[in-house]
Amino acid sequence: MSMEAEKKRFLEVLAARGGSAGNEQMRRLLGWPSGTYEAVRQMLLDEGRIKKGRGRGGSVRVVGGASPEPGGRASGARDKGTAAANPDPRRERPTNKANRSRNGNGATNGANLGFENKLWEMADKMRGHMDASEYKHVVLGLIFLKYISDSFQEKYRELEAKRDTEYTDPEDRDEYLAENIFWVPPEARWEKIQAAAPQPTIGQTIDGAMAAIERENPSLKGVLPKDYSRPTLDKNRLGELVKLVGDIDLKARESGVKDPLGRVYEYFLGRFAAAEGRGGGEFYTPQCVVQLLVEMIEPYRGRVYDPCCGSGGMFVQSEKFVEEHGGRLGDIAIYGQESNPTTWRLAKMNLAIRRIDADLGPHHADTFHNDLHKDLRADYLLANPPFNMSDWGGERLREDPRWRYGVPPANNANYAWIQHFIHHLAPNGIAGQQFPGSQKTA
Repeated sequence: MSMEAEKKRFLEVLAARGGSAGNEQMRRLLGWPSGTYEAVRQMLLDEGRIKKGRGRGGSVRVVGGASPEPGGRASGARDKGTAAANPDPRRERPTNKANRSRNGNGATNGANLGFENKLWEMADKMRGHMDASEYKHVVLGLIFLKYISDSFQEKYRELEAKRDTEYTDPEDRDEYLAENIFWVPPEARWEKIQAAAPQPTIGQTIDGAMAAIERENPSLKGVLPKDYSRPTLDKNRLGELVKLVGDIDLKARESGVKDPLGRVYEYFLGRFAAAEGRGGGEFYTPQCVVQLLVEMIEPYRGRVYDPCCGSGGMFVQSEKFVEEHGGRLGDIAIYGQESNPTTWRLAKMNLAIRRIDADLGPHHADTFHNDLHKDLRADYLLANPPFNMSDWGGERLREDPRWRYGVPPANNANYAWIQHFIHHLAPNGIAGQQFPGSQKTA
């Protein structure tokens, strides 16, 4: 790669991170040796196209409009940094499979059916006459807001404690962006939400907080729910729900639960899917099925792809698998796509709450008619596609290059899904999909 190409790549990745990132994070995303990274960074600093962040932790920022428009969040950075350096990542596997961690949760969606179930029962009592499909966005949006505020406050307290000795500024936005923590403006912090809970204007307060967070964090633009002030949402119940979400940490400590917000989010997704019945399968695959598929294909490192990712459960379980086998967050590069706009937003929040970096495209899109990852060749493909789709628009794709093994019938998408999977697999790639009534790998 030429120096100009390396500089362009640096700027693309930096833009994909919202225009500001820590040096160690950038080097990891680019997959470059320290010498290459420092050389390219210094040239961009000398040219005035980037500048050092204001924080003490070693970060860089885009200057004005210096950065090219990214073609997707990851812009291929993790592609080169993890998978491309290892054409067949399945050959490099940890040797400690005998020590594999099992959670033994079976069909309980990864929860211990004590702490999480009590919270669910309390939240469900506040639902009133609202449909589960509508209510889930109210609840999950609040859990997400609480999560990013908690993460922010933890870092805030750390910076405050070092203010006198290391001259840190807890209101310095770059301090948070450099560590991949969402910047939460004052009007969106949880203590403000909690204080407003008893007021009839709590809906407007939450909507304002969501809008402020999206404004300050470009990767969340268009993702968060912002209709808490609608007249049909009972404000007394909303205030009670805010208090319940605010008490999650306390109840977690009483139960000895770690990662409480992530676990509650995951558990509530499963319960909402069950409450919605058949429609819930559009955004959620039972964790026992997901875990089985991940255990079968063993995604230790490389590119993981789900072309119909729902709320992102395949990715969450893949990251868990990596960490349980001695790996770390970032050993796999995640790519996904989802056609339903509300489900796409759920996936973005589900992954963000676990600090999982993923390229789900800049928006929701139909995989068959707007493939957002046309050039991707994945090492692992995990999917629970909507089989037996009769209205998938196959008549408009008769000449599509994905149909290497024959044109799929226009009245059924099953064969199209299978060929789409094969098309996006690397030469040594492996796929795992749930078929109706069974689980198989291809």
